[in-house]
Amino acid sequence: MPTSQRDVRNRIGAVKNIQKITRAMEAVAAARLRRAEQRIEALRPYADAIRRMTRQAAEAAGAVPRLPILSEHERVSSVGLLLIAGDRGLAGAFNSNIVRAGVAAGREHEGEGHTAVYFASGQRPASSLTFRRLDVAESFTGFTDRPSYADARRIAERLMAAYVDEEVDEVEIFYNRYISPLQQIVRRETLLPLQQATLLESDEEQEQADSAEHAEHRALVEYEPDPEEILGRLVPDYVEISIYRALLESTASEHGARMTAMRNATQNANTLIDDLTLEMNRARQAEITQEILEVVAGAEGLTG
Repeated sequence: MPTSQRDVRNRIGAVKNIQKITRAMEAVAAARLRRAEQRIEALRPYADAIRRMTRQAAEAAGAVPRLPILSEHERVSSVGLLLIAGDRGLAGAFNSNIVRAGVAAGREHEGEGHTAVYFASGQRPASSLTFRRLDVAESFTGFTDRPSYADARRIAERLMAAYVDEEVDEVEIFYNRYISPLQQIVRRETLLPLQQATLLESDEEQEQADSAEHAEHRALVEYEPDPEEILGRLVPDYVEISIYRALLESTASEHGARMTAMRNATQNANTLIDDLTLEMNRARQAEITQEILEVVAGAEGLTG
């Protein structure tokens, strides 16, 4: 530990410089978080509605052999795992939680005799999987701060092609669901096949409400054109909107996690500055005491 005032003062200056950076990063993350919250709040009702409508149309259509995207594969030999996280770090455990959940799911599938095929959205999960010596079928990077629908469509097309071409027999996605700046929950959802797709909380609540309130009076739904043709149009939208929602949820979670992490870093810097200031004061007192002792010793030497 440094004992001189100069060393401690230099450390205090370095910590204050870092504190300025963390405070600025917190402010930037807070501003981006507000915009991300608005986007995800606007999308959630639409995403819930299209998922629910797609499932209802699939139930009405029954088996649709002419649509490969709707056909369940007879045997599950490989499972596609899409890990959605960020391109950058400094966001606490935001990225690592997704990687851990995805890798654990991959081991779970391998234990059941399936092959795990990894896809990554974000530089961090892609590099983490590579570091763990896990092959990444394809990665999508460069847009995690502000994803667009075109980004979701590009990912959806790749996953749907992998499913139709039987590169994978199931598709699961992992992302952080945004609750608040202090809380993000890792979500694991089955995206394909549609018959096994995961219902979101709001979907489940709606289904329960429909069952309780309209079980006896629910009107029959007539489809025009037939459900098969409607599904041919709906399913790509369903996959795209599900991925787009996951991207927006992940973006809001990333900004919230980064804002919280930078706020904690700023507070830790304040604590460290206080400790170093106390250490500097002690060093200054020690130097003053040493100087007084030297003056006294010199005076005694002259008088002696």
